[in-house]
Amino acid sequence: MTNVYEWLDAGNNLVGDGAMGTALQDAGLIDGGAPELWNVDHPDRVAAILKRYADAGAHFLTTNTFGGTRPRLAMHGLEDRVHELNKAAAEVAREVANSSEALFVFGDVGPSGELMEPMGLLTPESAQEIFAEQIQGLVDGGVDAILIETMSDLDEVRAAVAAARQVAPELPVVATMSFDTNLRTMMGVKPATAIKEIAEMGVRLIGANCGRGTDEMRTIAQDFVDAKPDGVHILLTSNAGLPQLVGDEFIYTGSPDDMAEFVSDMHALGINAFGACCGSNAEHIAAIAKVLE
Repeated sequence: MTNVYEWLDAGNNLVGDGAMGTALQDAGLIDGGAPELWNVDHPDRVAAILKRYADAGAHFLTTNTFGGTRPRLAMHGLEDRVHELNKAAAEVAREVANSSEALFVFGDVGPSGELMEPMGLLTPESAQEIFAEQIQGLVDGGVDAILIETMSDLDEVRAAVAAARQVAPELPVVATMSFDTNLRTMMGVKPATAIKEIAEMGVRLIGANCGRGTDEMRTIAQDFVDAKPDGVHILLTSNAGLPQLVGDEFIYTGSPDDMAEFVSDMHALGINAFGACCGSNAEHIAAIAKVLE
């Protein structure tokens, strides 16, 4: 089995999965509920979401562990179940991947929910410890890579990468930041700075996720391409447009056709790895996969 770096180095395109949070809400997760708890309480529903993405053509499936660190789980009184919930999530995704055409399982690591010093109390050492605890559960559940996503602080990325190297030095690491504040992250990081600094950490699949839709992602992508070090691949995981209030609920306006057009244009820039973020579903992933065929 090749790893994801080798897959991309060989010239292959890489298709990721789509949104998990909105899919869980559609499946019955109530506002304020802990998505990670579903890995043990409703693993069949999590598996069904991942299977739809695999059937749509996703090469990698992402574990349902975006908020799987101790500080994030503590908000739900689940801080003592970090290893259990992350391992269970990886096992669910692994089973779906093994029974489908999906090639890889990415262990999802979102922001810790704490601010790094000097803005907050989180030190590099304590951040690494928090991420290592989560990553150990993901590795024990059988993931093929660690996906560090939606980050805004490069020091937090650095701590998460260090944790991945500590726990599973053999696994590829993927890292994406969210550039949703005037084409910068919340902490002011620009795309060109991000791709250069994360590449220096030894990460070779780097990109952007979430954000404000495909229009802004086009600008971010060009900045990445212009600054990309040799040997690095770019991953774009855009939201399906922007949410608009329709009646009493928010609807994402980006259609699968919009996503296909975006991917086609970005592939022409030389980018070969794509997923989809908030508001997306299996139809968006199928549209991406069809373009990249």
